Amino acid sequence: MFDALSERLSGVFDRITGRGALSEKDVDAALREIRVALLEADVALPAVKDFISKVREKAVGDAVIRSVAPGQQVIKIVHDALVELLGGTSEPERLQLEGEPPIAILMAGLQGSGKTTTTAKIAKRIAEREKKKVLVASLDTRRPAAMEQLAQMAEKAGVPSLPIVAGQTAIEIARRAMNSARLQGFDVVILDTAGRTTLDEEMMGEAAKIASETRPREILLVADALTGQDAVETARRFNERLKLTGLVLTRMDGDGRGGAALSMRWVTGLPIKFLGTSEKIDGLDGFDAKRLAGRILGRGDIVSLVEKASAQIDHEKAEALARKMAKGKFDLNDLRDQLLQLQKMGGLSGIMGLLPGMNKQMKAQAAASGFDDKSIKRQEAIILSMTPAERAKPDILKASRKKRIAAGAGVGVPEVNRLLKMHMQMAGMMKRAGKGKGLPGMPGGRMPPGMAGGMGAGMGGLGGPGAGLGSAADDLLKGKSPTGLSGLPGLPGTGAPLGPDGLPPGFPKKK
Repeated sequence: MFDALSERLSGVFDRITGRGALSEKDVDAALREIRVALLEADVALPAVKDFISKVREKAVGDAVIRSVAPGQQVIKIVHDALVELLGGTSEPERLQLEGEPPIAILMAGLQGSGKTTTTAKIAKRIAEREKKKVLVASLDTRRPAAMEQLAQMAEKAGVPSLPIVAGQTAIEIARRAMNSARLQGFDVVILDTAGRTTLDEEMMGEAAKIASETRPREILLVADALTGQDAVETARRFNERLKLTGLVLTRMDGDGRGGAALSMRWVTGLPIKFLGTSEKIDGLDGFDAKRLAGRILGRGDIVSLVEKASAQIDHEKAEALARKMAKGKFDLNDLRDQLLQLQKMGGLSGIMGLLPGMNKQMKAQAAASGFDDKSIKRQEAIILSMTPAERAKPDILKASRKKRIAAGAGVGVPEVNRLLKMHMQMAGMMKRAGKGKGLPGMPGGRMPPGMAGGMGAGMGGLGGPGAGLGSAADDLLKGKSPTGLSGLPGLPGTGAPLGPDGLPPGFPKKK
């Protein structure tokens, strides 16, 4: 969502960091460009004025302009102001779930904002992370099949939904949901209210009555980030009637300009609690101002990447792979497991979005070289076209077998050969690790020949020879590698030797 803004800001920063000294005129010119970039991203004008004013106040002093690295100082000031604009440096606000159960959470928002899907996502998150017993209930008696939709989403999320009883009003359903939760020992009840295509008094009045009846601990507004400043206005008007406790912004993976996310907190004063990152049932991230500011400024978000890895890891498979690695074994079944792990973590595009320095141009270079999520699907299709014996022993794959596999996967024989070459290189690394020598280093930040992208052995070669991406990867890998990646499950080959327990350092242990 923030690609265009990130590109503009990166261009501004490149110009000021390339100079040994900065004048007040240079800083003012940079701030004018930043102001235009924010306005083009659809950030509210009052928020932009306040942001620029705070940055200029700190950036034009002698301490900055005459410092050893004035450009870097300005970038830090912009980063800090961006964090403040998004909500400040304090810890992200969590859902208030303490108190006598059942705790009610009321979901509000316009029709089409993703409210029902978000209800199921939050229920899944609470059940898994907070270990609470959660019930969801649809109060939408107007939209056709709204209740059935929530029931289906709840089933995907692995949480129960309130049985549907035809003919009841929204208030009656809310009472029944709270009574059922009380009798059945549920900790949390999430109430999905009806939405409209536009704000109207009838909808607001119904939501206010439900809130009065159920006394929810949290009233969350679900807003579509793609609607820009309309989402900000929606939040303001809902807050006037319902006294919202937080916001959830959906479609953050879209191609919108991101202005709503940047100005929502400043305009409404309400905390953003969650960001919807995909249509998948687990596509919901907790909001953190510092992390989002880092992504916008091209610094990545390694903490979120590690969290995704830890949340998606299959401990039994990971430990089994670690034991095989200790013996120097790594077959095509193991490679497929690694590809599936990458998909669960959001695919290559999701991972690259969290890595420092991966700007829009570098992502385009990756896509042009075939280094994308579609390539993972093709690699998986190739492996699935093999027999169990071929996956276990790739050495038996000769020309006739490769032709059959290529036909079954709908690819050419060269793609089969590339997959086998990548597997052979990775298997060599695993064998080296099994002998206690650790995984081979990458001098100069370069991957071994034929492994695309330089993103770590577990992702190398996914789309072909990697043409057109090497220099971008070299830029990323200069200096220190991103902190925390050495222990990421699903990304072997980051240069870390195995520990005494046969697992890479930092690898989560099975509980």
